[in-house]
Amino acid sequence: MRLITWNCQGAFRKKADFILPLQPDILVVQECEHPDKLKFSQTNKEPNDFYWHGDSVHKGIGIFSYSDYKFELLPDFNPSFRHILPLRVTGNGHSFTLLAVWAMDNKENYEARYIGQIWLAINHYRDLLGSSIIIAGDFNSNKIWDYKDRVGTHSDMVNNLEVKGIHSIYHKHFGMEQGREKHPTFFLQKKVTKPYHIDYCFASTDLLERVKTVEIGTYENWTAHSDHSPLSISFDL
Repeated sequence: MRLITWNCQGAFRKKADFILPLQPDILVVQECEHPDKLKFSQTNKEPNDFYWHGDSVHKGIGIFSYSDYKFELLPDFNPSFRHILPLRVTGNGHSFTLLAVWAMDNKENYEARYIGQIWLAINHYRDLLGSSIIIAGDFNSNKIWDYKDRVGTHSDMVNNLEVKGIHSIYHKHFGMEQGREKHPTFFLQKKVTKPYHIDYCFASTDLLERVKTVEIGTYENWTAHSDHSPLSISFDL
């Protein structure tokens, strides 16, 4: 199973042709317009299943299946967390929980924005944080910003998940420390001089042991399409 998360920076209908050649089985896309606005072709093929959620048809989070996987929104979903979606994924003889993430600003509660929003969400969804879970998306966060006032810091989130046996695949795979990543996933204002690692895929131990490859797109290959590069994880299921 190949899972890819990518913040496309809008207009996914014009950019699907660039991400689909990476052959995702499951694709999590942030800043994605409603699928009704997508245009399908031989290269931009129609997904077998999808789930989308957004504040308007122009921008939300889309989860697309390009294999036999099907999605079901869990009844635990709390719209207060906006674009953090708990989904049951089934297919190919497997079933797991996917928490699809697009961490957002919160103008009404400054401390609950971005990583604060994720901190509140994982506490709300704590009963889901067991085996067979993947948490993937644009977290808009890194340990380097732990000093900012939030209801929970990036390190708080990482430690909370580790207690549950859930770890960042990138950091485990490459032996990296949080805050010392060598592969950026985001370039502020699309400038190579402003690189950050803010997109993640966490997984429970049973799935972490099945990781085959971890890849992050390069600035040179992706900056024409988005300020984010895709994070691709292949599992041996």
